[in-house]
Amino acid sequence: MKRKLFLVVLVLILAIFLSGCGGIVLPTTDEAKIKSVINEYCLALNNQDWSKAKSLCVYGSLAYNELCEMEANFNNAYLYCDVITINVVMDIQNVSIDGNYATVYIYFNLLVTGCGNEDYAEEGEGEVWLQKVGNSWKIY
Repeated sequence: MKRKLFLVVLVLILAIFLSGCGGIVLPTTDEAKIKSVINEYCLALNNQDWSKAKSLCVYGSLAYNELCEMEANFNNAYLYCDVITINVVMDIQNVSIDGNYATVYIYFNLLVTGCGNEDYAEEGEGEVWLQKVGNSWKIY
């Protein structure tokens, strides 16, 4: 009797586990995609992964061009300092979507250090603009 009960419980546990891994994909909302892009962008900046950050921007946009300028400035700064860190945090307050365009209202905190010294710090609020390109959102 104990063996049958054990097998029934084992089958139920297996059924529950497999139903959770059944490949059910919930639809991702545009708002969730937008928040993901903002968070990936911050992570790319913090890691100084310029290629990744650029891939999250509309090519040739203001954001893309400013990012290229930032990369060039950091590359020049590495001539004088071996260790440069970026710590940027964007706290998303609101997402407003209008068709293929979105505005994200954020509070941000930015800290750049070079050779262990605080070189630049800024915090405040602002907006990030995004454009839907295909099925993806990109910063522009």
